[in-house]
Amino acid sequence: MSPIHPSPFPVAALDRPGAERRRLVLGVAAVAGGVLAGPGGAHAQAFPNRPVKLIVGYPPGGSGDFVSRVTAEAMGKELGVQVVVENRPGAAGVLASDAVAKSAPDGYTILNAGTPAVLKALYKKLPYNPETDFAPISLAAVGAMVICVNNDLPVRNLGELIAHAKANPGKLNSAASGNGSAPHLASARFEVVTGVRFTTVQYKGGSPAAVSLMSGETQVMFATAPTVLGFIKSGRMRALALTTAAESPSIPGIPGARAAGLAGYDEDYNFGLYAPANVPADILRRLHEAAFKGLSRPEVREKIASQGMDAAPSRSPEAFKAALAAESRDVEKRIAETGAKLE
Repeated sequence: MSPIHPSPFPVAALDRPGAERRRLVLGVAAVAGGVLAGPGGAHAQAFPNRPVKLIVGYPPGGSGDFVSRVTAEAMGKELGVQVVVENRPGAAGVLASDAVAKSAPDGYTILNAGTPAVLKALYKKLPYNPETDFAPISLAAVGAMVICVNNDLPVRNLGELIAHAKANPGKLNSAASGNGSAPHLASARFEVVTGVRFTTVQYKGGSPAAVSLMSGETQVMFATAPTVLGFIKSGRMRALALTTAAESPSIPGIPGARAAGLAGYDEDYNFGLYAPANVPADILRRLHEAAFKGLSRPEVREKIASQGMDAAPSRSPEAFKAALAAESRDVEKRIAETGAKLE
């Protein structure tokens, strides 16, 4: 059994303004739009001539790994070389981010990760600067998380879960896919908004966390959709609601938090692509073009949607960078309000 840590997050009512939601997606282009890539220079004409490495800070089997592999295949077809996924889990994605930040800025090593501002807000000190050590390429995918419970827990909807948790403070174990992960922060926000208190159990990824829920080691789980949809469909765990206020067309049959009776709660997650800082501009454009075209293909969008997410390539690296800056202010504010910190 993984170490159990009492949840450190304060209890206080909090509403998240609707205008602040999903600023990151402002950088997303419609599929019908064209790729805004400038003319390629000498670097772009020669790039790539060998495989590209896509590093992801999550273990196999979870949403980060799923998005990485779909994206790698799609980009590889556009680039004409293999894009190889390398899993480097650990420290909430810090190890993977650090590896890419310190790699050669030649376009052959890129990162798939969540919003960099999350780690900046959680850690007092990082081995890299999330604001200056990366060149944003494109948003890749966005999605809602799912609030699930063990089948033996006597609750059938979100209201019953909140009532049961309030009647049993600290007695429900909540499975988290790692300190600082999107599901972990979604759970923390849920505690703040509802006034409940879980005991958080940290696991090294979504897959072992899901196994703990099905075995009864934990009773509650906030999970990315690719991690749990198969288990939900097979009846091995029960879904109560999404973490977003509204329903998601990619996750039919599960109500949004608002429809489930919870106001002021609206949490999603995303994955984006990043190159090391100082990568030549023409190579950055080439990587963006490959991501945009690859993720815009109907079959790729359908594959990502089948796992409860939406492909969301940014219209340009500049648009993605601007959206990240706007999102960062919101992320830092919300994490500060939960009191979450990592050493």
